[in-house]
Amino acid sequence: MEYKDYYKLLGVSKNASDADIKKAFRKLAKQYHPDKNPDDKQSEKMFHDINEAHEVLSNPEKRKKYDQFGQNWQQYQTAGNTQGGYSWSNFGQGNRGSYSFDIGDMFGNGSSDDFFEMLFGHKFGKGSSYRMGGVRGSDAVAEAPITLEEAYHGTTRMINVNGQKLKVNIKPGTADGQNLRLRGKGEPGYNGSVSGDLLINIQVTQHKTFERRGDDLYCTIPVDLYTAILGGSVPFQTLKGTINVKIPPESENGQTLKLTGLGMPVFGKKDAFGNLLAKIEVTLPKHLNSNEKKLFEKLREYRK
Repeated sequence: MEYKDYYKLLGVSKNASDADIKKAFRKLAKQYHPDKNPDDKQSEKMFHDINEAHEVLSNPEKRKKYDQFGQNWQQYQTAGNTQGGYSWSNFGQGNRGSYSFDIGDMFGNGSSDDFFEMLFGHKFGKGSSYRMGGVRGSDAVAEAPITLEEAYHGTTRMINVNGQKLKVNIKPGTADGQNLRLRGKGEPGYNGSVSGDLLINIQVTQHKTFERRGDDLYCTIPVDLYTAILGGSVPFQTLKGTINVKIPPESENGQTLKLTGLGMPVFGKKDAFGNLLAKIEVTLPKHLNSNEKKLFEKLREYRK
């Protein structure tokens, strides 16, 4: 098995945070995605490698094991060639079948316990036999750009992966950066083992009117001077539909109105919504005629 420096593959340091690893992976996955590099074997291999690196480094337990053995991985590949007939170079090579060996013969008294506990997460007693079989396939990654309207109402996407087209249902309230997991739809397993999963990263495009913060939506609502002073209602197009927003008398510029239940649907919860926070933007009248100017002058005199 060729030793792969997962940190180098993703272009991050060994002290990189989970967020840095995720950011680096998303950037590279987008660059080397098979849909963008059709019939490019080198890009396909790179996509597989960075996916493998992300799968290990994004998992705290797997990352710990990799940090312990990664630098000496090639040394462990050749361990045991002279005893028991087992070669570490066979590890994970599903097309070579299954391998059985006696741990006690390979390591002697006690040393195998610590090694396998760190590598596999549990111990094997002296004289026990461990059978190497298939290896689970790697997870595949795809991206699904959607609009904020689609995130509000829910939508579907057709995803191409491993030569098959999959219809993906995206529920109302899905957030930007949220990952959807389809079990068993990733890379095929080795030696008859299970396939990996398909991870679909949702990317919600920026909206011209609304900004999403959690389940709430923020926007600016234009209000003419007269309605701001005297009060009234203003028609406004929300993601749910057109409504009439009630403007209180003497509303100030920059004042925020809270419209309950007109935000985003809460993901996974039926009939639950965030709120819409609308900031009033008072618009001043332009191109006043002489009569209008006189009325404003009289008003100014009254206010002195």
